[in-house]
Amino acid sequence: MEDFSWLSRTELLVGRDNLVKLSQAHVLVIGLGGVGSFAAEFVCRGGVGTMTIVDGDVVDPTNRNRQLPALATNHGQSKADIMAERLKAINPELTLHVVKSFVTPDAVGHILDMAHYDYIIDAIDSVTPKLTFLTQAHKRNLRIVSSMGAGGKMDPTQLKIVDISKTYNCPFAQQVRKNLKKAGIYKGIKAVFSTEEQIRESLILTDGSNYKKSAYGTMPYLPATFGATCASVVLRDLIGANY
Repeated sequence: MEDFSWLSRTELLVGRDNLVKLSQAHVLVIGLGGVGSFAAEFVCRGGVGTMTIVDGDVVDPTNRNRQLPALATNHGQSKADIMAERLKAINPELTLHVVKSFVTPDAVGHILDMAHYDYIIDAIDSVTPKLTFLTQAHKRNLRIVSSMGAGGKMDPTQLKIVDISKTYNCPFAQQVRKNLKKAGIYKGIKAVFSTEEQIRESLILTDGSNYKKSAYGTMPYLPATFGATCASVVLRDLIGANY
């Protein structure tokens, strides 16, 4: 019999039956950067029984201002490995599948075919892989919450949970919407976004590796808030909570 004692504070709020629902759920978290790493942690701490985490990247010194796995002592180590050890330390009974792979368009189908997912958190921060992933997940009628752009913004109180069609003041979301429409997808994907105007001056150009040509400056708490909000969508939807 599963031990729910460590979730006693959660049980006070949602009840034992909902803890059982969460323990029987499988959640995929794709991308373990500033948004996805915190989302994965909160999903795990929520008592979800099976998780799949996906990321092919390693810790870089510039990750330390915002990413949960990034420390001064683990530069060059796999983010997926670090997060796997952390998640299993939180809940040793967690069934955990680890995919140490970048989310290339070719890899998306394989990841989605690996298992039946009760919910997916999309924390991919590059447009091309994100679009491929969202398009294929939507066609399979999978429940998904997708994080939009957390860079270039500072106010955590301006986050919203809406259908992708209702996002605004987010250039990243605008690109995603535009390309989803080309695939015939106009709505039906939950999105976490910020209504705050982006601070364009914080933009830098990158080398274009992993489909990412640019990046915005970030505050430590903003991607984490996006991750927490994505996790909240998943946990509340899995137990049927209203919000």
